[in-house]
Amino acid sequence: MTRARVWRTVTPWLYLAVPLALLITFTYLPVGNMIRDSFTDWDGVSPDRNYVGTRNYVELFTRPELFQVFFVSVYYLVASVAQIVLALYFATVLSFDLRFRNLFKGILFFPYLLNGVAIGLVFLYFFQPHGTLDTVLSGFGVHGHHFWLGSGRMANTSLSAVSVWRYMGLNFVLFLGAIQSIPGELYEASELDGANRWQQFRHIIAPGIKPVLSLSAILAISGSLSAFEIPFIMTGGAAGTQTFVIQTVKLAFEFNKMGLASAAAVALLVIILLVTWLQRIVVPDERNDLV
Repeated sequence: MTRARVWRTVTPWLYLAVPLALLITFTYLPVGNMIRDSFTDWDGVSPDRNYVGTRNYVELFTRPELFQVFFVSVYYLVASVAQIVLALYFATVLSFDLRFRNLFKGILFFPYLLNGVAIGLVFLYFFQPHGTLDTVLSGFGVHGHHFWLGSGRMANTSLSAVSVWRYMGLNFVLFLGAIQSIPGELYEASELDGANRWQQFRHIIAPGIKPVLSLSAILAISGSLSAFEIPFIMTGGAAGTQTFVIQTVKLAFEFNKMGLASAAAVALLVIILLVTWLQRIVVPDERNDLV
């Protein structure tokens, strides 16, 4: 093998060395340690780790209260569907020629750029009794104070609504980029054939952005199962708003059950991977040639 051929073979790996080292160090090694700790009774502080086999997993799946928190994810899953629908609507509308569309794009994407802690604190005051929301509602004739974060159903609905407001911008940008990648000649040809906006969406836009819709569905399901930031900042898991991730964090750092928390994290990872795999089977990737 000549020296030039050796360099051609080695050079790509030289460029990949640093990213691969970072990926292994900060992703795969922590996941490996988490799986190892899930089979121990480690408390997170002691240097000793006693192997307990599958006891943590048995406890996780046999204690109903540890898995009941998954029902809270239903609120975020419903909110994710609404989020995708709204993002797709706005992306479709703003993909056409519209006045001030760049301004509207910035307004829709801006919440995603904000820090999650700041959003949680702002909406914490927004939902307070006699707060901003009650003041706005009183202007429409709905008087009285409401405990928006007081009961489980209303609190989870309020928190999931905040998640819609924050994360819709991400889906909006994904959809908008996918729609704008569709050749403009297709729209021109459809207009010559007398197609209206709905027909253009149904026969051109929807098939053209199917891979992005599939990606958004995966992100929505995984995000609803791993909701953490907004409910943790706003309620801390109180009033029936505790998600599976909040429970896992409390098991690890409040009750010093790092082994059980690691088992919960592994279970969540497996569930997300399983859902992703099932979604790929139900909706396989297809290459759509619209031209």
